[in-house]
Amino acid sequence: MIDLNADLGEGFGVWKLGDDAALLSVVTSANVACGFHAGDPVTIRATCVAAVARGVAIGAQVSYRDLAGFGRRDMDVPPDELRAEILYQVAAVDGIARAVGGRVTYVKPHGALYNRAVHDERQAEALLAAVAEYPAPAPLPVLTLPNSVILDIAPRYEVPTVTEFFADRTYTPSGTLTSRREPGSVLHDPAEVAARAVRMATSGTVVTTDGGELAMRARSICVHGDTPGAVALAQGVRSALTDAGIEIGPFA
Repeated sequence: MIDLNADLGEGFGVWKLGDDAALLSVVTSANVACGFHAGDPVTIRATCVAAVARGVAIGAQVSYRDLAGFGRRDMDVPPDELRAEILYQVAAVDGIARAVGGRVTYVKPHGALYNRAVHDERQAEALLAAVAEYPAPAPLPVLTLPNSVILDIAPRYEVPTVTEFFADRTYTPSGTLTSRREPGSVLHDPAEVAARAVRMATSGTVVTTDGGELAMRARSICVHGDTPGAVALAQGVRSALTDAGIEIGPFA
């Protein structure tokens, strides 16, 4: 079984981003922006209400405090401060989700925090310490790349991990995501994106930017909600996976 997730609730005030309603009819997990890179209380509540109505798992998409940069600017936040800010974000979304009949069932870092926590042990430790500290009914899983240091550190905090594949992003030979500053780092062709998702799910590999083949095993597949044509990409991925005989369902 493969989970299909998307970043949702990334509007702010009157500014809207993506088609959350359409994506919630396709994905099985919703990474809800917590207000630090995008999102606001009204948007968070509306996204949680819609996710609960569709039976979609709710995740807290925690970020650096960077509304102006959409959470995609690298920051060196002191570990104690980062731990508190992540705890704050999880609590905010979980509190709203519970008020409308759901709850947060996993945590996914966003943008620069996601990429930095893959290799920066101090930032990864702060993330895991915050998740471990949160009083959930069961330990909340954290989404990360298959080559992340989070996978090595998480057992010390008794935090489950779920490996993730990005269908609409390209990968370097080392298994990290290609920088968004590089041309072609984000993929827009539905057929190509779907084919990459099926290849990862069936053969456990992905073609990297140098044309090589990299081992890639993941339990969840992401399509970014802010990618142009995100709905068509997600629909294409889901249809292709189903046609390949792969069951789609949430991991949490």
